[in-house]
Amino acid sequence: MSFMSGIMDRARADRQRIVLPETDDIRVLEAASRALADGLADIILVGNPARIRSRAGDWDLSGATFIDPADCPERPAYEAELVELRKAKGMTPEKARVLLDEPIYFAVMLVHEGVADGMVAGAVYSTPDVLRPSLQILRTAPGTKLVSAYFIMTLPTPDFGVDGTLIYADSGLNENPNVEQLAEIAIASAKTLEMWTGVEARVAMLSYSTKGSAKSELTEKVIAAYELARQKAPDLKIDGELQVDAALVPAIAAKKAPGSPVEGKANVLIFPNLDSGNIAYKLTERLAGADAYGPLLQGIGKPVNDLSRGCSPDDILGVIAITAVQAQNA
Repeated sequence: MSFMSGIMDRARADRQRIVLPETDDIRVLEAASRALADGLADIILVGNPARIRSRAGDWDLSGATFIDPADCPERPAYEAELVELRKAKGMTPEKARVLLDEPIYFAVMLVHEGVADGMVAGAVYSTPDVLRPSLQILRTAPGTKLVSAYFIMTLPTPDFGVDGTLIYADSGLNENPNVEQLAEIAIASAKTLEMWTGVEARVAMLSYSTKGSAKSELTEKVIAAYELARQKAPDLKIDGELQVDAALVPAIAAKKAPGSPVEGKANVLIFPNLDSGNIAYKLTERLAGADAYGPLLQGIGKPVNDLSRGCSPDDILGVIAITAVQAQNA
């Protein structure tokens, strides 16, 4: 069974309510229709029902719940709650009214109020536009210092990671994490891999150098982050700095990094900056034929996930299932 097939089975076993705010996009409506037909989730669509149905064409949305921000009986209560949440930042009733006209803010408020169990957006909205209301309203999860983004990469062959599944982080949000942030990303991503697969994480802190083969400010940052992560999570199988071949190929690891706890069997790849992480996931997707699910967010108070604006309906469907399983765990 593939990774995504397993996720979809888990989503069906305990259906969650997932809200989709980008209802002017036909890709989102196709994914919503298919999620309903497959029993993956109970779908909430934000917007005018007649307009959404007209836009959907032949895609069947009869099982969806429609909530129109312009005609919602709970709207005054949501506005009052937003004022309360953001009053220290100068939120006023007038500002709250304007913000909740935005489907993304309204959808996040539905998650906050428990009307929805999670949200998927990003087909139209940029990552900052998805993240901003999510942090303002849902805030960070208890004990979380940093929100970060990761991709679940599923390869067509089982040779790498967990039967072909790996976590790439941070490949979607933090542009140039410092030592402390990089360590936090590594620890959080290890927990994420274990949550999804049930397999022990093997974390590689990636660089252009392996164990001192080069030395610069870039390599020193990765080494310091590795040492900090090891201090914070002493039981974690983690190593750095590692070149990607030493992280993924046992024979090369034996030569370049003998004694490494990762042993060339990494299933979590931590990139030193967003440039390398973003480039790597797109190369893996396009050249290796991998499926890329994300950028998924870790560290937000309730399940919210971002999409690439180049996503397909299949991508959206997968992230709906992923968000549903996150909601089950929450």
